[in-house]
Amino acid sequence: MSIRALAEKYKVHRCTVRQALADAMPPPRKAPVRAAPVQGPYAETVRGWLVADQDAPRKQRHTARRVWQRLVEEEGAEVAEPSVRALVALRRQIGD
Repeated sequence: MSIRALAEKYKVHRCTVRQALADAMPPPRKAPVRAAPVQGPYAETVRGWLVADQDAPRKQRHTARRVWQRLVEEEGAEVAEPSVRALVALRRQIGD
């Protein structure tokens, strides 16, 4: 079959067909290197709050939602709640 016919049959681009014909193993995926520009300036503030929470009783510690609310109210941050939640989860996983 031609490259064009294979591309139409499998509904992929012709470049993908050529790549598959050249090598059976696909090339490794490139992981995007991204910075967190929105939450970058606030990462240390959040870290400080979470470190201070380690001394507090369990029921009085910050939740991810409360961290986000404090960032918006006190720091004037324009950051989404899910990104703050991910940051808090990462910090807790690391043990900071």
